[in-house]
Amino acid sequence: MGSDKALVEVDGEPMVERVARTLNLVCDDLLVVGRDGFLGGVPCIPDDHPGRLGPAAGVATALRVAAGRPVLVVAVDQPFLRIETLRYLASMEQTTVPRDDVLQITCALFTSEVLGAITAAVDDRVPLWKVVREKARIVDESEWRSWGEDGRSWFSVDTPASLVEGLKLFG
Repeated sequence: MGSDKALVEVDGEPMVERVARTLNLVCDDLLVVGRDGFLGGVPCIPDDHPGRLGPAAGVATALRVAAGRPVLVVAVDQPFLRIETLRYLASMEQTTVPRDDVLQITCALFTSEVLGAITAAVDDRVPLWKVVREKARIVDESEWRSWGEDGRSWFSVDTPASLVEGLKLFG
């Protein structure tokens, strides 16, 4: 997008702040993984696995820091989150990942039981979705639609065109 996506504004609010505001309705503690300092008022920590790009490294870091607590993972470029989806995911007792055309690993709940498998995947440079498909409860479209989700919670704003599309679709 030519700038830091987390700071791109959606309706006058940086995406990271918009995501954090929605997550705060469900979560007590927020943390951005992969940075240092603060971003939009949210504390940040560097990734435990420098140079290992991708969601698996960030999820492994978050699970380590959570010390046994489940981690609700949302990417900073998903500004159209639905509170109902976050509540549903947060209520699960096992790693739970929605699926439409693909596994939505950046809008999911991860539990400590998968930390070892995810850490091994990071070390072996295996994509997170490969661990998830074997270890997680997968929520198919009929189920996520039943709580009112329409795909907006994992709609990623990656380009100026996708921001326009997201605003058109989800307001």
